[in-house]
Amino acid sequence: MDFFVQIVTFILGSYLAFTNTLAGQIEMLLPEAMRTTDELNFEAETESSANVFRTLASHYGNSNPIPDILIKNTDYQKASIIESIDPDAAPATALEALVNIFCTYKTDTYIKTTTGTGFFIDTDGIILTNAHVAQFLLLEGLKGETDCVVRTGNPATPMYEVDLLYIPPAWVREHAKMINDASPKGTGERDYALLYTTSGLDGKPMPAQFDALPFNTNALQLAVQETEVFATGYPAGDLLAAGFDAPLIPKQATTTISELMTFGSNLVDVFTIRGTSLGEHGSSGGPVVDTDGYVIGIISTKGDDEAFGEGSLRAISLAYINRTIQEETGFSLVQNLNGDLPYRAEVFKKTIVPFLQESLKEAF
Repeated sequence: MDFFVQIVTFILGSYLAFTNTLAGQIEMLLPEAMRTTDELNFEAETESSANVFRTLASHYGNSNPIPDILIKNTDYQKASIIESIDPDAAPATALEALVNIFCTYKTDTYIKTTTGTGFFIDTDGIILTNAHVAQFLLLEGLKGETDCVVRTGNPATPMYEVDLLYIPPAWVREHAKMINDASPKGTGERDYALLYTTSGLDGKPMPAQFDALPFNTNALQLAVQETEVFATGYPAGDLLAAGFDAPLIPKQATTTISELMTFGSNLVDVFTIRGTSLGEHGSSGGPVVDTDGYVIGIISTKGDDEAFGEGSLRAISLAYINRTIQEETGFSLVQNLNGDLPYRAEVFKKTIVPFLQESLKEAF
């Protein structure tokens, strides 16, 4: 009986293999007119993307898995449950929503300062910036004293205290040893963070609603290349030349998207904007806004000045941020901007910050 079953199994297996092979050969012989539109579009888009996108090396492959601590943390998941979004909130301009983030880290032996750009992405006072700017908030209580203030206006004036709402644990783990580098290098991969405005400085009142920029997390299409965009930031060239008491002036420039890049997703994860006056230290975290007024990326690193003009910059797309923050938290970017923000910030501080500080200890 067992022998008979083996014979039948062998015959069926051979038949299925033959029919699958035959089907594949028939499909190859079919004229394009008989193949589905979806199949043809997918093949054309894939081939086109492969020719247009420049692939950047990713640090988060199988050998470096993404931490899932937040996804498994019940308190964090409960705190992130989405609430209603105020539909009447009027969108701001990039200059109105722009902020400068100025951090000072003091130890017994030295003082380290850093400056970067961010912008209000939600009317509740949530700021989107770079991880390489926000990481200094992780140093509080770690062999020193950290003070990060948010400055706004022209020139930048100290206005608010902030707390860390979210920073990708994967980014901190990968870049912890670079925190003391004078000129750290990176591709922009997972280089973003969310800050939560907690209070006004020196008793300054907090607005009922902050001026916030609308944003678009849809995947960028190939047609975005060579389109006009507006970049805004607080470039710090004058501060580096004249000292940190020099006035910090916001700048906005019109430019175009010149190069599309991917971390292997075959989507626009990073794009280059042609050179402008913003291409200085301090502009990192500034918004890149399309002609409809929506943020589609945030400035992350310097670009290739030789290829794209002096002051060229690279930006990570909001679509990339949305996709990767969902990988690490289980929630989209919009969902991460809602829920019980003070409670979620506290859960993040208690659950994740000690883990991240352990990674940073090796740098000191």
